[in-house]
Amino acid sequence: MKHFTFTALLLVASSAFAASGEKIGSVDTAFQWLGRDHDIIVEAYDDPQVEGVTCYVSRARVGGIKGTLGLAEDRAEASIACRQVGPVAFAKPLKQQDEVFSERISLVFKRLRVVRMVDAKRNTLVYLTYSDKLIDGSPQNSITAVPIPETTPIPLKK
Repeated sequence: MKHFTFTALLLVASSAFAASGEKIGSVDTAFQWLGRDHDIIVEAYDDPQVEGVTCYVSRARVGGIKGTLGLAEDRAEASIACRQVGPVAFAKPLKQQDEVFSERISLVFKRLRVVRMVDAKRNTLVYLTYSDKLIDGSPQNSITAVPIPETTPIPLKK
């Protein structure tokens, strides 16, 4: 019975931390005797409201036993690069500012967030990634911009 409870706990923990992005690759940064190595992971996130724009986010992941079990708290640092990867199309008007991706990077307290902002004057989408923590925020952030062709004006919600 104890083995079943522990296994169930592991399944719940691992499913809560499943990456919502598509893993592109990773590099090891430090060897760990037990569990996976510390690494930097690169994931792709397609903007759900803007067809033809993909954001690539890199972030450090803690390895070892805690990291392997999904119990470690990853560092509050990430880098982002968003690019036009195909013809741009908008399903509906966009909010001036909107959170487009969010992923847990600790058991309870910390999330990695990506926010899209519209620079209407320059017809550009600006993406900001940062980490928040329940107790205090993190000043670590990264920004990127995707200029949209003049022939495709960005529709904004009024």
